[in-house]
Amino acid sequence: MIQTQKIIYQDPKNGNSFEGFMCWDDAIEGKKPGILVSHTFKGQSDFEVGKAKDLAALGYVGFALDMYGAGNRASTPEAADALMQPFLDDRGLLLNNILLAFETLKNHPQVDSSNCGGIGFCFGGKCMLDLARSGADIGGVVSFHGIYDQPALDHKGDIKASVLVLHGWDDPLAKPDSTVALGNELTMRKADWQILAFGHTGHAFTNPAAKFPENGMFYQEASNRRAWQTMVNFFEEIFARA
Repeated sequence: MIQTQKIIYQDPKNGNSFEGFMCWDDAIEGKKPGILVSHTFKGQSDFEVGKAKDLAALGYVGFALDMYGAGNRASTPEAADALMQPFLDDRGLLLNNILLAFETLKNHPQVDSSNCGGIGFCFGGKCMLDLARSGADIGGVVSFHGIYDQPALDHKGDIKASVLVLHGWDDPLAKPDSTVALGNELTMRKADWQILAFGHTGHAFTNPAAKFPENGMFYQEASNRRAWQTMVNFFEEIFARA
C-alpha cells in the first residue's frame, strides 16, 4: 500500500519551515531509490503529490518538496508569479532550497541515499537543472517543460547528474534558441544529457488542468504519456548502474 507522510523540515540557516510529502510502497522492504518532485510556479499541490505517489507505485520514494515555505501556495497566476520572482532574482536562494529538499530526501529512513534522482515541472524543471548545474551528487534529473536560462552562479567542473529534458517544441517559455543553448551548456559541462522535443506541444503539457492554448499552455495527452514513459526508462537505467 502507498504510504504518504507529511514532512516538516527546516533551513538551519534561517529557521524557515517547509512542508513536503514523502510517498512509498510499504509492500517493498528495505531502502528504495528516492526521487524529488519539484513543483510549478504555483507551489506544491495535489499534482506534485500525485506524481510522488505514482513514483512510489514504481518502487521509489517520491518526495513532493516545497520551495516556497510552509503555507506559501498560489491559486492565481499573479500570486504564483509573486511567489516565484524572488527565486528568479536570486538563483542562489533557489539552489539553497532545492539542496535542502535533497538532503531531506536522502535522510529519510526509507531512502537509499546513494540512489537518488529528481523531476520537476515548469519552475520545478528549472530547479532540477540548477541542482544538476551545481554539481550535486545525484544520479539523474528530469525537466518536464522547464525553463533553461543559466544562473549567474560560478559553477565549475563537470555535471555529475545525467540530465533528461522533456520539451514541448512550441513552448513559448523555452523557444528553440534556448533549447539549443541548454544543449551546448550541458555539452560544455560534460554532462550525460538527452533532450526530447514533442511536436505540436506547448508549455504545461503534463497537466490536464492547463487549458490556455492561446498562451501556448495546454495539456497534450500523447506527449504526457510518452514523456512519462521516457522518464521511467531513464530512471531504470540510472539506478541499474549503482
